Amino acid sequence: MEFRNTSSIYLQIADTICEYILSHKWEAGEKIPSVRELAVLMEVNTNTIMRTYDYLVRENIISNRRGIGFYVNEEAIEHITLQRKARFMEQDLPVIFKNMQLLGISMQEIEQLYNQYNTQKNEKVQQ
Repeated sequence: MEFRNTSSIYLQIADTICEYILSHKWEAGEKIPSVRELAVLMEVNTNTIMRTYDYLVRENIISNRRGIGFYVNEEAIEHITLQRKARFMEQDLPVIFKNMQLLGISMQEIEQLYNQYNTQKNEKVQQ
């Protein structure tokens, strides 16, 4: 995994795990890799993965079953969606709006591009 300098490594790994859950690579109730297994896969120290797992437990995305391992919580998708939506609305959207205003981009132009994106995405799914 290639890491960015924009945020802590453990948070980047947490985002990757959340993407696995949202894309159903890891299903609700499913056991996830152990700390050591994921550290090897991500090529990081086990302490980094433990920090990631601790964070995800606090966020109610995964849970630790003592002696058995870590599992995806049943409500993980809802927690991730709410968390990411709030982050998008608070951090990303103001930047987008500022750039739209500076560049003179209208909501109609954005809506048109968004509709094109959805059409192309649906065509790919049908193929």
